[in-house]
Amino acid sequence: MGSDAVDAITGQWNRERPELDTRAMAVFGRIYRLARVMGDRMEKEYRRFGIGRGEFDVLSTLRRSGEPYTLSPRQLSATLMLTTGGMTGRLDKLEQAGLLERAPDPGDRRGLRVTLTPRGLAVIDEALVAGVAVQQAALEGMDADQADLLADLLRQLLASTESEQAGGPGPSRGAAGGPGRR
Repeated sequence: MGSDAVDAITGQWNRERPELDTRAMAVFGRIYRLARVMGDRMEKEYRRFGIGRGEFDVLSTLRRSGEPYTLSPRQLSATLMLTTGGMTGRLDKLEQAGLLERAPDPGDRRGLRVTLTPRGLAVIDEALVAGVAVQQAALEGMDADQADLLADLLRQLLASTESEQAGGPGPSRGAAGGPGRR
């Protein structure tokens, strides 16, 4: 397999700072670049349906909650790790587009329920299929076993970093730095 821009970066660091282990930089540099490239591709795909990634996230969270495709704004905020202000802006935009509706919560006089409209359900189902096709196309260079192995390795890496972020044990911090420090 050929080399890439991350190999060039780590090669320069290996030359300039040979005492540093740049393996982590190679892994996270590629993850960062992959996330940026795929994020841009997904954004472009979702635009065809009149939504962005943020709106896709809200609609897909409602969709995967199952019928009746209804959650409270608080449940949505917690799932998407958004502030209530950020969530309100997304909900306003999606409601104005006719993709969801807000109604009083019959079980809580102060609460609201957010529900996909039939149009919202159609949009998210189409956008989901289109987005998965973009992701599958990106994996065409791998066979199923390689894709499964990559998913397993990334799951393991994510679990260890989330554990560390939550204050749990994690690997010691190396000097190689993250993707933003090159």
